[in-house]
Amino acid sequence: MQAINEIIKKRFSCRTYADKPIERETLQKLKEIMNSLPAGPFGGKPRLVLVSAASSSPRESKQFGTYGIIKNARLFIVGAIRDTANTMEDYGYCKELLILQATELGLGTCWLGGTFSSSSFAKAINLQDGELLPSVCPIGYPAIRKSLTEKMMRSIAGSDKRKPWSELFFTDNFSRPLTEESAGIYATALVNLRLAPSASNKQPWRILRDASINAFHFYLSRALGYNLLRGVSLQDVDMGIAMCHFELTAKELGIQGKWLVDNNAPKTGSLDYIVSWRETN
Repeated sequence: MQAINEIIKKRFSCRTYADKPIERETLQKLKEIMNSLPAGPFGGKPRLVLVSAASSSPRESKQFGTYGIIKNARLFIVGAIRDTANTMEDYGYCKELLILQATELGLGTCWLGGTFSSSSFAKAINLQDGELLPSVCPIGYPAIRKSLTEKMMRSIAGSDKRKPWSELFFTDNFSRPLTEESAGIYATALVNLRLAPSASNKQPWRILRDASINAFHFYLSRALGYNLLRGVSLQDVDMGIAMCHFELTAKELGIQGKWLVDNNAPKTGSLDYIVSWRETN
């Protein structure tokens, strides 16, 4: 297995796919990974389904309505989950586990939260009462050349730009930025969290370190217009993705920890507290 650092750096939002199907052996490995995924940190587990968008021609994918954003995708990972507490964090966490392993298999992916026709995909997976369909994800081999639409989308979203550490990570209180140097052994986990994809590249996570107990408190800085879309909070999905990057990296570094809701985590009016990660070594 590749190092998680390399996989996270390798992953990108692929919107243009090579016009060829996924090889049978690779597709079988992908299905095995899907079937063996654990539940998320809050106990929720999405129902993930592979949906074929085109049996013979990529043109047929138009019926699934990605509004011209995705080109040549023949297969989609469609995920549904029961609407319970912290559903979206679990959804983002579990689906990113799959996406990172798909990246290791040499496949390209792209999180789609708003730019798809939910009714077509809901019908394809027989969406049940009480289930939400937060996102879909095209999957396939990346094309050598990006389409003009993809280049424009990456430019508009600022996909290659990341907020500086001083805006994302803090220590003891939100007036003290956490530097990469002072993060010590956790620096790599935070570097990889910073590389997590998010809706419109808003990077809504804010992390507060409590060095006295080796804990990290995770907060959301919510942007207007992202609170609910089809009953889904995309920025809570983003938080689950960030949690996945942080925990996978910490484990690879040999740092064990657990997720918990800490009632003593500092409160702040501008941020929503979500969860904490505490070292258990």
